[in-house]
Amino acid sequence: MQSPTIDPREIAYYERLAGEWWDEQGKFWPLHRLNGLRVEYLKQKICEHHGNSGDAEKPLSGLRVVDIGCGGGILAESMARLGASVHGIDVVEKNIQAARRHSLQSGQAVDYEQVTVEQLAARGARYDVLLNMEVVEHVADLPLFMTACNQLLADRGIQFVATINRNLRSYLFAIVGAEYILGWLPRGTHSWRRFLRPGELRSLLRRDGLEVIDATGVAVNPLTREFRLAGSLAVNYMLCAARRES
Repeated sequence: MQSPTIDPREIAYYERLAGEWWDEQGKFWPLHRLNGLRVEYLKQKICEHHGNSGDAEKPLSGLRVVDIGCGGGILAESMARLGASVHGIDVVEKNIQAARRHSLQSGQAVDYEQVTVEQLAARGARYDVLLNMEVVEHVADLPLFMTACNQLLADRGIQFVATINRNLRSYLFAIVGAEYILGWLPRGTHSWRRFLRPGELRSLLRRDGLEVIDATGVAVNPLTREFRLAGSLAVNYMLCAARRES
């Protein structure tokens, strides 16, 4: 698969790990721990924005969700469990295969597809919710990637972007600490130069008519390995954006 946004080194890296997505004690354990926290945050913000009841058995019923860079489907299945119609996309074929296998085992219906965001936008696809989680720091042409992502939003759509800030603290915590000292992530998972400051992401959203309506940091306790929402965006953070009112 060819695209200006795809870094072949990233493809090779995730192809090697594709069989480990659903091992909660393996290399993707941080995603499994983080998933419970972010699903609650996503559900709350989505329901507030679209007027759905957060107390309903299937609070995301009637909403079309696209999970970009879905990997093995950890977040996509969680969204489907809440009642959303979920389209999980990834450029790594082995990730899609792993996601489909697990979907069959779990019984959570998710439409998985190996496709780029540019191809999806060119088809005219539109979604009520766009999940852009831990992807932007891995793409080769970020402006092109974000333009395609923004085009995928329906008029009242809402987009979530999760990534890592670029500063000395994030280098020490996310790379030196997580990859080299604690070994929480395989070495080479991240490139510090591709981390994004919140202001840089805001600009990429704003140029296509989206405004950030909520922002939260994400912190982890190194002793308990528990994740929590935090006020500081210094390291891990999530932005929630929606189209400006015309």
